[in-house]
Amino acid sequence: MDLSLEEIQRILSKYKFRDVAIEELQKLHRIHPRINPVTGTYTFSDGSQKDLLKLIGTVPVKYEGRSYNLPIQLWLMDSFPFTPPICLMRPTSSMVIREGKHVDAQGRIHLPGLHNWDHPRSSVVGLLAEMTSKFEDEPPLATKPSGESRDPNDLLGFVSNLKVNSAGVQHNDQPINKVSVIGGGDLGMASVMSILAKGNVDKLVFVDIAESSTKGGTMDLGIFNLPKVEVSKDLSASAGSRVVVVTANAWSDEQSYVSVVQTNVDLYRSIIPSLARLCPNAVLLIASQPVDIMTHVAWRQSGLPPTHVIGAGCNLDSERLSHILDISLNTHKQAWVIGELSDNKVAVLSNIGQTGASQHPEIAPRSNALKPVLDRAVELLRGRGQRSWSMGLSLADITYSILMNRKKAHSVSTLAQGWGGLGSEVFLSLPCVLGASGSTRLAGVSLAQDEDAKLRDSTASLSNLMAQLKI
Repeated sequence: MDLSLEEIQRILSKYKFRDVAIEELQKLHRIHPRINPVTGTYTFSDGSQKDLLKLIGTVPVKYEGRSYNLPIQLWLMDSFPFTPPICLMRPTSSMVIREGKHVDAQGRIHLPGLHNWDHPRSSVVGLLAEMTSKFEDEPPLATKPSGESRDPNDLLGFVSNLKVNSAGVQHNDQPINKVSVIGGGDLGMASVMSILAKGNVDKLVFVDIAESSTKGGTMDLGIFNLPKVEVSKDLSASAGSRVVVVTANAWSDEQSYVSVVQTNVDLYRSIIPSLARLCPNAVLLIASQPVDIMTHVAWRQSGLPPTHVIGAGCNLDSERLSHILDISLNTHKQAWVIGELSDNKVAVLSNIGQTGASQHPEIAPRSNALKPVLDRAVELLRGRGQRSWSMGLSLADITYSILMNRKKAHSVSTLAQGWGGLGSEVFLSLPCVLGASGSTRLAGVSLAQDEDAKLRDSTASLSNLMAQLKI
């Protein structure tokens, strides 16, 4: 690996952590000498461009007794290695991408190691090992079908790249925008109406769960026969959904808080594994309460990757905070409320304005000058409740970002382990970029001492509650 080339040195000089990045690349070269750095211009989803380093090479994979070298490329952001690389398959002209759990239709790679990236525990060497392991279970590339004679394995790969839905067979690069809302009542109805109002769904299924204490609305939807809406009491109607919004709650008359939460856990046990089986490529969007706990429970019960199980979390508060900062205080900055959905929340700012959110946003470093502004904005948030209609709008906004692949950063409940030095397996609201392949968590930052204490108090509290539940 020759890092002394003039063009590579020119690009490296612009990296924020140049010396650490070089050290990481040298470690990589010792183990993977055939992975080579080159320079290139990366184009972000909003059309903006940046000169970056990218790594070109292959990962070795064994599948059904055969050995393959799968071509990949890894774009290194200018904050590497503290932010994860953007990883892509690099198919040759004779290959086609097989969309699956870890690779989307555009060839972008999504792995738990990327979602939970936390340098120095995370590295490119570890990432390549994870790719080999995951790709051996589910190969991301297949030989492009051509002519009348096809290898049975190639044909199987082609067939598996088709989806069957109520309208017939459809290629994965043209998926229908099907959404399911699980759970009746005010929040379920508000979610259905808000998602419909966004106008980006081809089919919306509303499933009223008999065991849920939140009921109602299905009869009226059935009577008035809204276009694109199917009302059902059977979870199988959700099959093939791209987003599944779960609003169901099963509150009991138990006296202790743990017992009350356990009733929701028991309800989830009867629905979440079925939803994961019926919608294996969907993003589960959890709105049941308490949302951080129930998102954690859904992830455990579903077996889906953490990138595909998120909770509504602090998205509503974050959108309100950004609005207050923009309108009342004239900061024009995207902001997020992070942490537990409780009094232990913390406000952070983006490094870019709201209109530039698609330019790979990052959390801005803490600033003593900005703290009074954030404190004032948080004060203005107090007293604003989370009514069903406002939560429905928030859930619709998250759903829209996923379906339309907006790559917008939302503060949603996600696996927080590894973020900012958090060691426990808990779900907290953190800024995540949402798109068709689920969520990608933004890198952690150093927080003020009192803010860090709030997150750690929440982590301890949530861990204690999770330990008392029978998942």
